[in-house]
Amino acid sequence: MSAEDAPKRVRADAERSTARILEAAQSVLAGDPNASLERIADAAGLARATVHRRFSSRKALHDALVADIGERYRQAVLQARVATAPPLVALHRLAQVVFELKVSHRFAVELASDEECGPVLSGEVREGIELLFRRLREVGAITAEDPLWCRQLMMAVLHAVHVMPPDSPALGCAGAGTGVGQAGVGQAGAGVDGAGVDGAGLEGEALSGARADLLVETLTRALGGGATAG
Repeated sequence: MSAEDAPKRVRADAERSTARILEAAQSVLAGDPNASLERIADAAGLARATVHRRFSSRKALHDALVADIGERYRQAVLQARVATAPPLVALHRLAQVVFELKVSHRFAVELASDEECGPVLSGEVREGIELLFRRLREVGAITAEDPLWCRQLMMAVLHAVHVMPPDSPALGCAGAGTGVGQAGVGQAGAGVDGAGVDGAGLEGEALSGARADLLVETLTRALGGGATAG
C-alpha cells in the first residue's frame, strides 16, 4: 500500500466502524433508550474505546443518528423521483420507503421528530415533497392549492397509517381504486390479512406497500382528488 493510499484506508475503516456503531445503536436504543455506549459497543462488536473515540457522549451519538435518518429521508425523495416519475407512483414509492424507515430505524425516526409537527425534515426534503404535491395538482390527482398544507397533512396521515395494526381491515382494502399498486411500485396490499408484523422480507414489503396504498388513497381524497390521475 502506497503512502497516499494509507489515509484513504484509514478513512474507509473509520466510516465502516461508524456505520456499525450507528446500526447497533438503532437496534439497542430501540429496545432500551437508556442503554450505555458500552452496550452499543458490544452490539457493534467493537472495542469500547472505538465507540468513545467516534462519539464522546450520548448527545454526539444522538446527533449522528438524527443526521443519518435525515440523509435517508433525502435519499427516499431522490429514489421516488418526485420531479420526473408519474406523481402518484412517486407518492406511493416515497410513502413506502418512509414506512419501512419507521420500522427499521424507529429510534432515530422518533429522535428526529417534533411532538407536534412530526419529522423534522431538511429544506431539500420539504421542497421535494412540496414539488410532488404541485405535480399531483397539475395532473388532477388533487385540487388543494397549498403544497405546504399538503405536506403537513401527509405527515399526519403517515403517522396515523403507521400505527394501524397489520390486520386492520383498512389495510386489506387499500389500493383497490388507486391503480398505483399495479404500476410496478411494489406488492401493495398482497398478503397483509393478518400476515404478521412489519419487518424485513416479503411480509414487510407487502405490509409497507399496503400502508402506502392506504396513504395515497386517503391523502388524495382528503386533498380533493381520487387517486386515478398521473
